[in-house]
Amino acid sequence: MKAVHFGAGNIGRGFIGLLLSKSGYEVTFVDVNDTLVELLRNKGQYKVTLANEQADSVIVENVTAIDGKNTALVAEAIADADIVTTAVGVSVLKHIAGAIAEGIALRLSNGGRPLPIIACENAIGGSTQLKHHVYEHLSEAMKVQADQTVVFPDAAVDRIVPLQQHDDPLLVTVEPFFEWTVDRSAIRGDFHKIHGVHYVDQLLPYIERKLFTVNTGHCIAAYQGFLSGYETIQQAMKDPAVIAEVKGALLESGAMLVKTYSFDEASHQQYIEQILERFINPYLTDEIIRVGRSPIRKISPNDRLVKPALMAYKLDIPVPHLTRAIAAALLFDEGSDPESAELQTYIREHGVHAAIEKFTELSSDHPLHAQISTEYAKLTEQRSQASAK
Repeated sequence: MKAVHFGAGNIGRGFIGLLLSKSGYEVTFVDVNDTLVELLRNKGQYKVTLANEQADSVIVENVTAIDGKNTALVAEAIADADIVTTAVGVSVLKHIAGAIAEGIALRLSNGGRPLPIIACENAIGGSTQLKHHVYEHLSEAMKVQADQTVVFPDAAVDRIVPLQQHDDPLLVTVEPFFEWTVDRSAIRGDFHKIHGVHYVDQLLPYIERKLFTVNTGHCIAAYQGFLSGYETIQQAMKDPAVIAEVKGALLESGAMLVKTYSFDEASHQQYIEQILERFINPYLTDEIIRVGRSPIRKISPNDRLVKPALMAYKLDIPVPHLTRAIAAALLFDEGSDPESAELQTYIREHGVHAAIEKFTELSSDHPLHAQISTEYAKLTEQRSQASAK
């Protein structure tokens, strides 16, 4: 069995590629990093170490790589694959869509065996988004053919893999916990199940549970930690004030999730506590700048802060911690991050009210808009007082 995976970075090697290999797939990574491609091709294996006391490790074998810039070679690999996966970042999906479309066309010309294509991204409907980008490159006749055999099951993925540097560029350290959930209802025909994947018929509740708990909590720890001057999530999560903000927001989003999807309240509370423990993991070093980057995307209306706040508001659930988190995101001033620089420039030129309206799409008369702007003023004043000391 053959798998083609786009993205040979830490998530690709330490999570998706690892599980594919464990499940008996020969994994071909597709990446534009020439160094990683050459190393994977020459070594045919790499090590994954767990961030636990024992530093358990496993050797991932039966792997190779091809240059993502060689579209013809990528298409050939897809034409011969049993599964295609991605872990490239949702904004990059459109850039790999052309090669995937070529692979589908070549595959269909050779008979067209069933092919699942799963985008393992931190986004709602990542595979659906990828399908849209891919189909932009296919003719109408080819789309009809592809619909018969090519499927794009959406997925939810969860594993913390921080930025890291090792003498061995292929070595990757990951947290012990992982969760990969796939929409079973979208899969057709015979399919070799992936070891460790949870298959469900209704995916949205699991996607939103993960996004509005793990991703929401993680970025709040980053934004509140940034304002307090910490460099890592682990440092920030030793501060009771930061923990209170993270936990408060997760209780708000949790109340919304329980009401919306009828999750068991006690079980969801345990899930929150598990997430908080993961953030504290002393064997990980997760930089606040990494977790907080791309604030514009993270305060967009369908992402991890604004959407749960809106959903909770519509259910009459107060959201003081979530609105404070959005305000903290507006204060994330990290010059090395293009989105942070863009956001701060816009606030300086147009003011925070215009920024809230533009980036969150909350109109100036929406109650949450007012709450965010009030919290922004409070946090700005607190930061000024701290700087003056």
